[in-house]
Amino acid sequence: MNHRTYDPTKSYLRVATATPEVAIGDSTANEQAIIALFSEAVKKHVSLVTFPELCITGYSLGDTVRQTALLDSALNSLTRLAEITKNISTAMVVGLPMTHNDRLYNVAALLADGQVKGFVTKSNLPNYGEFYEQRWYQSFTGTSTHDFMGLTVPFGQNLLFKVANSLIGIEICEDMWVADQPSRKLALAGAIVIVNPSASPELVGKSNYRTELVKMTSAQQRTAYVYSGADWTESTTDIVMSGHALIAENGSLVAERAPFTKNSRLLIADIDTNHLAHDRMQDTTATKTTEITKVDTLVARTQTDCLRTAPKSYFLPNAENETARTARLERIFDIQAHGLARRIKAAKSQHIVLGLSGGLDSTLALLVACRAAQVLNITNKDFVQALTMPGPASSNRTQNNATQLAGALGVTSRTIPITDIANTERQALQHQGEQDITYENVQARARTSLLFNYANKVGGIVLGTGDLSELVLGWCTFNGDHMSHYNVNASVPKTLIRDVVRYAAGLPENIKAKNLLQDILDTPISPELTTAGKGGISQQTESLVGPYELNDFFLWHVLRYGDEPAKISYIATETFADTYTKSEIDGWLAKFYERFARNQFKRSVMPDGPKVGSVSVSPRGDWRMPSDMSSALWMSVFAVQ
Repeated sequence: MNHRTYDPTKSYLRVATATPEVAIGDSTANEQAIIALFSEAVKKHVSLVTFPELCITGYSLGDTVRQTALLDSALNSLTRLAEITKNISTAMVVGLPMTHNDRLYNVAALLADGQVKGFVTKSNLPNYGEFYEQRWYQSFTGTSTHDFMGLTVPFGQNLLFKVANSLIGIEICEDMWVADQPSRKLALAGAIVIVNPSASPELVGKSNYRTELVKMTSAQQRTAYVYSGADWTESTTDIVMSGHALIAENGSLVAERAPFTKNSRLLIADIDTNHLAHDRMQDTTATKTTEITKVDTLVARTQTDCLRTAPKSYFLPNAENETARTARLERIFDIQAHGLARRIKAAKSQHIVLGLSGGLDSTLALLVACRAAQVLNITNKDFVQALTMPGPASSNRTQNNATQLAGALGVTSRTIPITDIANTERQALQHQGEQDITYENVQARARTSLLFNYANKVGGIVLGTGDLSELVLGWCTFNGDHMSHYNVNASVPKTLIRDVVRYAAGLPENIKAKNLLQDILDTPISPELTTAGKGGISQQTESLVGPYELNDFFLWHVLRYGDEPAKISYIATETFADTYTKSEIDGWLAKFYERFARNQFKRSVMPDGPKVGSVSVSPRGDWRMPSDMSSALWMSVFAVQ
């Protein structure tokens, strides 16, 4: 395959926070500490490094902040700091007190290209509790200019800086904690990254609150948020700083320097600016403002790798946090069950009817049906009716598990063999018995026909069992297992199905079925439509369509963020390096795209089903695509030489 090499600079912006040791009031010493960390950031190909609030002088100056000698020294240090950025593809944000038109301001300066590119003033000056900034500083609204180093430099509010092809906005400490955050306006004007040089005192419980605030701010604004807190070497007269630093992206914490960390003073992370831009493109409710001054820099992205690691599954809860994992699985299960319960009420249905194969998907659907019965305060017996419909390729293992599971859960079950039905239809078609697509689909549609007709007979609805992964790949028979009255698994991918079943196996109401559920979890995934012989399982799905852990990884990147094939291949190759070769990954990715494009017609008429996560292919919700869509959009990257 002629797969081009992916350039990480197309998507990833390397940012950092720096936490220098503070010499209060000694700008020269602080300057040297800043230079040392800046130099380290340059070596590590950081495009933007953010230092704490008033880092050139220290934050806890008290009334000495008005001393002319201190203010002059700070400006001299700022000049030298600006000069060291010349011919360097790294920008920095540093803080200092400075006067403008005979007023004193708390300012953050962005330095790049050997210059000060702009001065951003702190908007909100806290004057409560341990804070009394209004004693010294003034607020500044609007945008002005300030002459510095022989240049006319933008000064004030509403400034954005183009660094490494990304718009950067700045707010300072308290600005994040107020209701009307300056960053809101900056984000609406296009800022993809907000940096916050801060000097926030540490209190019991405050670091957790601060972390959640940074994450939520980044989520609301669809930005990356880079928060750099002042070191504990600030004055301890009445407060203690902690050097807490945070980097968040769209609601998720990417990196953290914990309070009072002793060693590394540089926190580095790669921000996926493409993902942020994708989410903003989807948000048509945000109104952009034009009252912004944009300042260019010559800084370019220089990293040749990506520090960021991707999880092997975006759908599974964090395995390291059992409480959060269990809570998430319970919520998924409840969404499915309550969605089904509501549909039962609306349909005035007397029964839930489903085909129980002994596989993962139908097992979860049955468990959901039983939970829906609980929601409706109805006993499982008679209300939930399962049909087991063995065919010529059905294995003893799956059929035994299906019938025993129905008994263990106390639902009504019937076994209706379909071999004779399928043979009769094939004879009518003058089919010669070869195990081709007709052979397989006659069986799938025979089962679906029985389910719908049986539901008519008992006054029930047919519960679908197919999952999100199968819908994306088109791994379902059109008007066969593809069809139902309601499908509770429609937005649950195969890798997550397994975890939800495992969770449900541990519930008290399923104690009798626990061992059966474990065996079902251990059973190879198969449609069982071609003959295995001797009761075994043939036609293992993952050997035909690809490993589900890869397919679910692919579908997340394609549907959630619209990532290009080269990027997905790059990330997958890094993530699954211990399992698959790059060639194997590219092969399965090409097959994924081909199947995804070719099978939209099935998704266009898929039944209703509850959305449980951020990815869905419902034609009435998250995914609208013409059934005639060409796969060339994605497949050109896999062209044969």
